[in-house]
Amino acid sequence: MLDLERLRALHAVATYGSVSAAADVLHVTTSAVSQQLAKLERETGQKLLERNGRGVRLTDAAVLLVEHAARILSLVEQAQADLEAHRGAVVGRLTLAAFPTAIRGLVPAALARLRTDHPGLQVLLREEDPLQSMPLVARGDLDMAVVQDWNNEPLPLPDGLCKGLICDDVADVALPPGHPLAGRDEVDLKELAGDPWISSSPDSICCDWLLRTLRSIDAEPKIDHMAYEFATQLALVAAGLGNVILPRMGRCDVPSEVHVVRLSSPLSRRVYAVWRGEAARRPGIRAATDALRAAVPADLIALTATPQTLVPH
Repeated sequence: MLDLERLRALHAVATYGSVSAAADVLHVTTSAVSQQLAKLERETGQKLLERNGRGVRLTDAAVLLVEHAARILSLVEQAQADLEAHRGAVVGRLTLAAFPTAIRGLVPAALARLRTDHPGLQVLLREEDPLQSMPLVARGDLDMAVVQDWNNEPLPLPDGLCKGLICDDVADVALPPGHPLAGRDEVDLKELAGDPWISSSPDSICCDWLLRTLRSIDAEPKIDHMAYEFATQLALVAAGLGNVILPRMGRCDVPSEVHVVRLSSPLSRRVYAVWRGEAARRPGIRAATDALRAAVPADLIALTATPQTLVPH
């Protein structure tokens, strides 16, 4: 009979492309993965990996076995979810990822609530941009992720994933000291079209959005500086180096010399939790989603109840 952990090791190598990468994902040593694969080769009587330069490649037999392994591991997850649902207890381990402002403005209160209400549930948290966290959930490396969506370019939901709305979140614009529009109660984004901007790293969802949004108002983006954290971005704004689109959820302290102004056509993002369909019946998934919704700041609750124009920061 095929051993489940050995199939999991082979599936991880196929998914991540190397023995060392599989070891990192499985939280074991490279040697442990190699030993599992060697035992699986003896168990099946077939060679599964071949040398390919400095790496390895899967044999035809391994490719066939990986296809079955994917289905087997999915069935195992579904069985575990059904058992947890039958027992009804919120227990076990839940791996969760969220983007930075959600980790700061939403997740801490949710985790505190879960720890109080469901002490048998262990939640492991990591910070990830939605572009990275969604594939990790789809592959089974994470149980859940908090992501963001918007109307001018919706975040595609990979096959097999489900999502639940957490909240809507409005964004304003942060202007540097001395900006000619800094004294206004609100501004139109088109009035800022030719300004220099500050954004997160080029491989992030927020930078992609800013580029597309500025181009949609016929403005070629001028992004001179990139920094992932909003606190750093605001320090650059305070130094007079550009503007920043600033969400309200998880907003850090704003330097006194920075002017935060409303946009006349409000920009807002929609925040979701996503999980695999096989895990939908897990009480821990439902409990975590409920805790995230309960942790939404009071000033954002009304936004979720009212239809909004959905655009991210």
